Amino acid sequence: MEQDVYSILRDLNIDYNIMSHKAVYTSEEAMFITKELGGTGVKNLFLKNKKKFFLVLIPEDKKANIKEIESMIGEKNLSFANANYLKEILGLTPGSVTPFGVINDKDNKVTVLIDDTLVGKEVLFHPNVNTKTIKINYNDLIKFLDSQNHKYKVLKENSNE
Repeated sequence: MEQDVYSILRDLNIDYNIMSHKAVYTSEEAMFITKELGGTGVKNLFLKNKKKFFLVLIPEDKKANIKEIESMIGEKNLSFANANYLKEILGLTPGSVTPFGVINDKDNKVTVLIDDTLVGKEVLFHPNVNTKTIKINYNDLIKFLDSQNHKYKVLKENSNE
């Protein structure tokens, strides 16, 4: 599964940097990777309601506001999906959640929701294992999602700033 990610990235001519490290399970544990590799660390939240699944990508230092996400996408009753759904749909385990998991979502059950502050950045994701991290350009993330025929939406916060 990890090798599939590298193969797809090569086929798409996507440049990436990779770092091997100890297993990390939270964005807090992964802060050292951001310092070492550069780029923007990303929290990947696998959410669901009764009918739909969402993979939410937000900067590692941002607090997830599920009510706000519901409002932005017009959905209700979002909660964290359990490990069984994660394994069944994305082929992943807790701690290794990543948009690269969509290669296993053959039925396109998951919509990827991307925080607009990630647009244009170099972003960090696990290649379907939590002992490595890949840095790619945001536009290449979109190219990857498109290659997998996966739905995504960029979320813009309602801001009064």
